[in-house]
Formats: sequence, C-alpha cells, structure tokens
Amino acid sequence: MSSSVTLTPAQKAAAILVAMGKPAAGRLLKFFKQDELKALIEAARLLRTIPQAELEKVVEEFEHEFTEGAGLLDSADSMDTILSESLSPEEINILMGRGSPKPVSMEEVWSSLEKVGPERLAQLLEREHSQTVAVILASLAPTVAAKTISLLEKTRRGEIMRRMASMGQITPAVRSLIEKRIADILHAEASGKDASAGQARVARILSELEKPDMDALMQELEEAGSEDVDAIRSRVFAFDDVVHLTQKARVALFDGMPTDVVTLALRNAPRELSEAVLSSLGVRSRRMIESELEVPADDIQNEDIVNARRRIALSAVELAQKGVLELPSAMSAQ
Repeated sequence: MSSSVTLTPAQKAAAILVAMGKPAAGRLLKFFKQDELKALIEAARLLRTIPQAELEKVVEEFEHEFTEGAGLLDSADSMDTILSESLSPEEINILMGRGSPKPVSMEEVWSSLEKVGPERLAQLLEREHSQTVAVILASLAPTVAAKTISLLEKTRRGEIMRRMASMGQITPAVRSLIEKRIADILHAEASGKDASAGQARVARILSELEKPDMDALMQELEEAGSEDVDAIRSRVFAFDDVVHLTQKARVALFDGMPTDVVTLALRNAPRELSEAVLSSLGVRSRRMIESELEVPADDIQNEDIVNARRRIALSAVELAQKGVLELPSAMSAQ
C-alpha cells in the first residue's frame, strides 16, 4: 500500500484498534500473543496523528489481508496471565471494556510531578521509554524540563530531545495514558518514601561514626539479614572516603568549607588522604592549611579532630542527597 505516512505493521494494527474504540478493541486484545501485545503497546506510544484519508487506506489494507487469511490473530493463547503480568488491574479493565479509568486532574498530576524535583524526577524517568520521557518533559515548565534533562544519562539525551523536536500535537488519548503513567510513578514514589526516610536516618547515624565503627555496624546490619543494607551503604560516608571521590566531587565538597575545619580534619591524617583534600583546594587555601599543619598543636583535642571530620562527612551526605555529588559507596553499589 502506497501512503505518504510510513507506518510499521504494529503501528497499523494499533491505529485500527484505536479507530475501533475501547469496547471492540478490548475484546480483540485478549487474542493477541504476548510479543504482539507488547509490540502494539510500544507502537501506540509512538503513533502520531493520522489523517482520516490515510487511516481509511490502512483499514482497507487490513480488510484485504484479513480476507486473504493473513493470520494476524491466534486464538489458541490465553491472555489472562499475560495481561496480569504486563499491565495493572486498572489498565486491564480499560482494555477489556470493564470500566472507565479513574479521572485524574491534569493540573494536579503535572503540579505534583514538578514538585518531585529535577534530581529525583531524572531518576524516576531513567526507567521510562524515551518517547514517554519526551512527552513528559515537553509538558513540564521549561525550567524544570531543562534541569531534569541535564541530569539524565548522556546516552539518552540526544534521542529524547530528537523525539521532543519531532513531536506533533499530543492527542487527548496519548495525554491520558501519560497522565495515568505519571500518577502511577507518583504513587510508587509516595509508597517508597517511608523506607527511604528510614534508610536516610540510619545512614546519617552511621556517618557520625569513625570509619572502623561504621564498617563494624554495617557488617552487623548485613548479618542481621536487613534488606536495606545496599540502600543504606549507598548513603553513608566517612571522612576517610574522600580519597575515593572524584576530583570534581572533592572540589564541590570543600568549596566554601571553613579552612579551620579542614585544618583540624587533616591533623594526623594519612598522607594520601591529606593530598586528596589539599588537591581540591585553591592555591591560597592550600598554602594556609599546609602552614598551619606544620605548626605542632599538642593542645588540640582528638575530639575536635573527630568533630571536624564528622562535619565534612555529613556535608558530603547532604550534597549527595541534593544531587551535587555522588558518594563512592553509591557508585560501587551500582
């Protein structure tokens, strides 16, 4: 079939199902194989508005192939299990014509999504299809979208922006599906907040300890069979871990840190650790601290040194939570 609109077979099938309407399409979907159903869902996400004349040509082609016995459907497969594994109960009900989707306030959905924050939003969107991400970012405030896309993986940015640039008008049906997906994301995010908060509290407590005590408690937590060990480990940081930070992360950590705190923290520190810290400072600050360290300080209490190191460690944890830097424990857990 010649057409000015180039569609894949899956997109043609998706177009026909959309044209049929929910009741008829829902009854047909239960006869598709699992790979066919997934192909249809993917095709529907990428489907753009089709002119009426072109849609009629697609329908005519389908009618011709159907009369020829193209074998598009296979009634031997049961789709109940497949659907339950691939879709939520609400989506199954919609596809099967057993109810209507729960109405969602568009303003509330998008407003709530923007409140998540660019850093967390980027993490949530990493698991979504590029077309879904493109539609979502195109619908957000430019400032939020710009900050979010800058935090996505570099390998995906170009593809997502390409899809945004070539995106036509978003149809109400597609927007409804996207808003439903966003509602699911926000619901999952809200459900996981309690566990995340508890992990953060434990991580903060551990970061208050010296490295040996921290490692010992982490070991005990693991031996106790805690399911949160990896999540907690990715959030903890000790002053000794500065050597494992990237140079960029170290610069961010010590930017604005009082020189007296840094000087105290470096008292009696191993040479490798001292060099890691000093190399992240400006020339003037480094010289000042090195001069201070050359002066014996017998009157300095070990508690003061511990407190200075603790302050730096907690600052690293806070910066990591804001997305400014990534802790080495988080990188090793990936």
